[in-house]
Parts: sequence; C-alpha cells; structure tokens
Amino acid sequence: MRTGPTILHVDLDAFFAAVEQRDRPELRGRPVIVGGDPRARGVVSAASYEARAFGVHSAMPLRTAAALCPAGAFLPVDGAKYRRESRRVMEILGRFTPLLEQVSIDEAFLDVAGSEALFGPPEEIARRIKAAVRDEVGLTASVGVATTKLVAKVASDLRKPDGLVVVPPGEEAAFLAPLPIRRLWGVGEQTRVVLAEHGVRTIGDLAALPVDVLVRRLGAHAATLHERARGIDSSPVTGDVAAKSVSHEHTFDVDTADAEVIERTLLALSEGVASRLRAGGVRASTVAVKVRDSGFHTVTRQRTLPEPTDLADPIFRTALDLVRPEVRGRRIRLLGVGAHGLGEPAQMGLFATEDPRRRRAVEAQDEIRRKYGSRALTRARLLGDPLADPGGRDPLQPLRARRVGRARPGAEGLEGAGEAGGAGSAARPDEEQGPER
Repeated sequence: MRTGPTILHVDLDAFFAAVEQRDRPELRGRPVIVGGDPRARGVVSAASYEARAFGVHSAMPLRTAAALCPAGAFLPVDGAKYRRESRRVMEILGRFTPLLEQVSIDEAFLDVAGSEALFGPPEEIARRIKAAVRDEVGLTASVGVATTKLVAKVASDLRKPDGLVVVPPGEEAAFLAPLPIRRLWGVGEQTRVVLAEHGVRTIGDLAALPVDVLVRRLGAHAATLHERARGIDSSPVTGDVAAKSVSHEHTFDVDTADAEVIERTLLALSEGVASRLRAGGVRASTVAVKVRDSGFHTVTRQRTLPEPTDLADPIFRTALDLVRPEVRGRRIRLLGVGAHGLGEPAQMGLFATEDPRRRRAVEAQDEIRRKYGSRALTRARLLGDPLADPGGRDPLQPLRARRVGRARPGAEGLEGAGEAGGAGSAARPDEEQGPER
C-alpha cells in the first residue's frame, strides 16, 4: 500500500513559446504567440506568460490574440523542433523511473515509488528533475507530487511557472476543496452548468453533494466525479505512452457552405488519419468528427465502427454521415476527423469482411508513397487539393510513442504521445460533446 506521495506530474511551462524564447534571446520578456500569421485563419497553439497577461490563451483565434496583444511576436509552429525538445525532456524523466507515462508532448506522469533509494524522497526527485530540465534543456517545468495522478496534475498547475506543489497523503480532499470546479477532470462546460444549478462552484461543493442527487442529474458518471472531488483516483502510472487517438483538422481560409468542398476536405482528412493508423500498425474502432461554424460554435460527434479499421473509405463514410446533419444551413470554419479506440490489428478471421485485394492495393500505395513521397499518389477527386497529403501528419500529435525509461545508448525510440486531455466519461455514439472550452 502506498504510504506517501510518489506520483509526479511534470508539465513544461508554456512549452512552444518557451522554446522560442530560449532560442531567440530578443524574445525573452516579450509576449510570444505561437500559431502563425495573425492575419490568417488559425488559432493560438501556445502563448508565453507575457502574452497571457493580455488575455491571450491557447485555442484562441489568432486575430483575437492580435487585437488583445498587437505588440506580440507571432511565430509559426515548428513541430519538428518541439518534438525534439520533448524527447530530450522525456529522456531526463526516464532516468528517474521506468514508470513514465507521457500524456502529451509537454507533460508526463511518473511513479517514483521504487526510485527513492537512488534519488531520495519524491519531493527531492521533483527538484532534481526541475534542475536537470533547466540546466540541460534550458526550460522550466512545474511539478505536482501526490498519491494520485488526478491530484498531482491539479497540483502541477497551481504555481506556474516553475512551480512545485506537494500534497501530503490524507490531505487530498482538503487540497482540492477550495479550487474552482473547472479544475476537476471530467467537468466540462455543460456539466458545470448543471452543477451550478445545485450551487456547486468549487470541488469541495461537489464533494459535499449526496451521490444520489448527482447520479439523478448527471448519470452514472457522477459517482466517479464525486470520488475525484475527494481526491480518489485509482488509475496507475502505466508506463504506456502510446497515443490514444489520431486526428487531423483543417481551418478554411474562408468560411464555406459548399458541400463539395466540405466532402473533399473530409476525404483528405480521412486519408491522412488512415495513413497514420497504418504507419503505426494500429486500427481504430471509433470515428469522431469536429465541426466549428462561423459563429465559433463547435460540436463533436463520434460513432463506433462495425469492425476496427485503418482504411480511409470506412473512416470517410462514417465521418461524412456524422458531419452532414451538422453543416446544413451553416457556414463552416473548421472540420476535423479523428480515430479513437486504437488497438493492434487482430488476425483476420475466417469470415472477415475486409477485401484482401483492397488491402493489398492500399499496402502497395503506401509503399509507393514511402519510396517516392507522400504526394506520389492521390485520389482523382483530390487532385490539386492542398490537403491531399495522405502521408502527412500533425507534427504535434505523433501516433506512436517510445517507451522512455533506461534505454540502451543509441537506441532510437518512437515519438512522444499525442496530447491527451483529462479523463472524462466516454461519449455515447453520435453524442454531441458541446462547445469547446
């Protein structure tokens, strides 16, 4: 039984912006906004703390950020550089424990229960990690130390940048109680609205509510939320850093209601997702879509497939079926296609429905693209489409992750996991997830 806080959550501070400020001394102390040209259509990927003082935050439209912070330095996203720096940080973390679970490009959980004899108590390990990241990579990290992943993650966010917060065992509920309810995993905008009707503003308010009241209003998931509000979280640090999903998005230069443009975009996005699934040797059991209209209202929907796939056609058909009801009568700003429920391809059964000829054709196309470039082959419908790059990949959400621990010198691993959000209830098929936060 765990007797002390041995779980660390390490979170790099304003990662993309901090890398740029490190590499360009003239940007230090200035508001830096990573995302691209503020005159273009797009959103903020990261903002330095100087930019955040003006109200700029990630996922904000770049034009809004420019209006709030006209003197800011707007920089393009350099995915290759950020992945490289992420790998350097994860290698440092792997020195302290083999139980390292990378959950996004800039954050990871560690369980250091077996490392105290070598490196000291968890708080000392946290200090060593912070010092190593600062000295070797030139970045700052905030660390939370607790008995559970949930509490460690909340703790790491409280004193940014360069923070260190330790929550002693037995004090989890008291630590969480005064914090706003938005900090709890699984509490989105719609759930906050429901909880506000019961006077819930803080995590402690939620913990004080009777479970049966919560279940009546929110369903079975409410019982899990109630446990989290008291700091209870049994999920272990797995050491498994493989991505949980694959997704591609596109923001249109001009909002569109053209059905052909929307369908071609979905097809190109589906091709990219399927290509990454095959490259990673996994298949997806669920397809998800994101639709954002000209008023910035965003919905996501998802559907479980009859059987897992890594082919573009079933992903596209499902995505198109999900998107059509959401685009009628609306001008669309952004579309996204995602694949979830990833798993290793099972051996084809005796009555498998997949056409083996189709499989061989797709594998041949993949081989040609590997040899001659990702644009060597494309569908006729996508000729001339700037999105038609089946081999392309979102540079900030690599598909497969390397297991970072005590690797052999010179051993080359796979890339860090794509970003993962807080744990919440899985959506029902076709369920609307509501506006993004």
